[in-house]
Amino acid sequence: MLTFFNALKRILVGRPYGNEQLSHTLLRKRVALPVYASDALSSAAYAPDEILLTLALAGVAAVTLSPWVGLAVIIVLLTVVASYRQNVHAYPSGGGDYEIASENLGRRAGLTVGSALLVDYVLTVAVSMSSAAQYLVTAVPVLHGRQGLLAAAGVLILMLVNLRGIREAGKVFALPTYLFLASVLGMCAVGLIQSATGSLAQAPSAEFELLPEAGMDAGLTGLAGAFLLLRAFSSGAAALTGVEAISNGVPTFRKPKSTNAATTLLLLGGLAALMLAGILALASLAKVHFVQDPATQLLLNGEPVQGYIQHPVISQLAETVFGDGSLLFYIVIGATGLILVFASNTAFNGFPILASVLAKDGYLPRQMRTRGDRLAFSNGIIVLGLAALLLVLVFNADVTRMIQLYIVGVFVSFTASQLGMIRHWTAKLRTERTKEVRARMKRSRVINACGFGMTALVLVIVIVTKFEHGAWIALLAMAFLYVVMNGIRTHYQSVAEELRVEEDPELLALPSRVNAVILVSKVHKPVLRALAYARASRPSSLNAIIVDLDPEETQKVIDDWERLRIPVPLTVLSSPYRETVSPVLAYLREARRSSPRELFVVYIPEYVVGRWWEQLVHNQTALRIKARLHFEPGIMVASVPWQLASSRDAAANPAAGGGEPRL
Repeated sequence: MLTFFNALKRILVGRPYGNEQLSHTLLRKRVALPVYASDALSSAAYAPDEILLTLALAGVAAVTLSPWVGLAVIIVLLTVVASYRQNVHAYPSGGGDYEIASENLGRRAGLTVGSALLVDYVLTVAVSMSSAAQYLVTAVPVLHGRQGLLAAAGVLILMLVNLRGIREAGKVFALPTYLFLASVLGMCAVGLIQSATGSLAQAPSAEFELLPEAGMDAGLTGLAGAFLLLRAFSSGAAALTGVEAISNGVPTFRKPKSTNAATTLLLLGGLAALMLAGILALASLAKVHFVQDPATQLLLNGEPVQGYIQHPVISQLAETVFGDGSLLFYIVIGATGLILVFASNTAFNGFPILASVLAKDGYLPRQMRTRGDRLAFSNGIIVLGLAALLLVLVFNADVTRMIQLYIVGVFVSFTASQLGMIRHWTAKLRTERTKEVRARMKRSRVINACGFGMTALVLVIVIVTKFEHGAWIALLAMAFLYVVMNGIRTHYQSVAEELRVEEDPELLALPSRVNAVILVSKVHKPVLRALAYARASRPSSLNAIIVDLDPEETQKVIDDWERLRIPVPLTVLSSPYRETVSPVLAYLREARRSSPRELFVVYIPEYVVGRWWEQLVHNQTALRIKARLHFEPGIMVASVPWQLASSRDAAANPAAGGGEPRL
């Protein structure tokens, strides 16, 4: 019979699935693209915003450089895509960056990458869902100011959906992803045509002046300007997040798996680059202004703007090109919000799988390794959801503040992966003798070397320019996870060594005597059943003990014991401070002290209840005693169940009870 909480679980999560229902559908390229590209493509919804926002700190002149910053990001993006195409050919098993780093750079490097990826997945959910909340507010202005609650609700809903085991389905992902691609690229195309014909309107924010940050009045000149330019580039590098997803999913592609995965990667890179370039170019032509604090950074006729609600860049462009409130405007906004939600869902697939692999290697608790009754990695999904929820609430769904933490982990894994691939190809070249194969390996090594150089440079830029803006938090989180996971592995290894079976005759030696002890609170049916079970086991000695908490109750137990002529001696334990556990422990320790080689089995009568709230009023003392006895050597605990009427009623009527019988 289900408990109340298990019944609630069934309502929310659904009925359990058997192992035979676990299957993997091989994907075609046109289906694999939306399944794995949603995370990378969705970055077009916030990467341009961060570039414009950062450049806006230096004024209007600096904002005009946004297309060039975008071009630098695109170059890095295409380099990383080319590098990961080599990864999918070399590691078609889908091990991803963690496997590549562990195999080629060692355990510590693999653990570093694992820590970075876990942090990155959490931030993916938090950033994407927060950005989706911003687009929802754009479509429904009355929700302004509630972005944090909306994003938190979205995280909880997505966590629940994934706990139900709803997996990435190609048809489900295809429509919103292709709708997003068509709507954004179509908007860019229409906007560029309007610009060429002179009919492109100005963005809603174009009428405002930008007030430069203190010390940036001279624009991007000097060291401060160069630093700000690098900071804008590092913020725009968020466009690279999710590129690695395909390398983790190679086994799900149709044959030839590596070729199809590499082709999909190329499509992803080309589309992401095209969207980023189109959005930044159109934003420059429409004179879109996007700032951190509109109330202080935007001026109208020299005065601060009051009451202005700033919309994301794509929203402003959709309003400029199609008109506010038009059908196409809402299609662009809706498609962007959907793709951001699906980007969050990509992390809900990646994080639990990576956590399962890390648990298999001993770095995380073993509970993370197994699937739940809906064939999803439930524990990993819950951990990811709660961590992302905490971030959303702490940062109040502020994408700009969270983006500073975001891309550090991404580029740590990128850099380690590319260095690992260089070592991989170098090791292969030592044994390979075929000329054509060697030439292909050398070409791949050059590509991965370029990728390593590029990603390492970006990683340094990201850390330097974003450290004081929040990157230190991500680095601290990675270091914390590294230490924790290393400690878990060390613990598991020490326990395994402690439990390892050796040729020790004492391990198989039987105890000289087995002594049974019955805990008695009153003379009733559960105690008599425990006595019967204990006697049936034929122990060397059998004793009953009662703690004297109330002299009148204790005397009544003694009288009943004698009246029923129970053939077991009853010992009364004094308890001047009205404690239950301590007198029992003292009695057993004294008995063990006189007979250290003997075994003591403590029989504890317990009620089996059918309603969840009954557990709160029964068995609490028994639970405390059991918890303490588990730490005592040479003492075993045997629970003797007694089914109350509620448990029998619940077993006979599963629909009414709502819960498994509880001890």
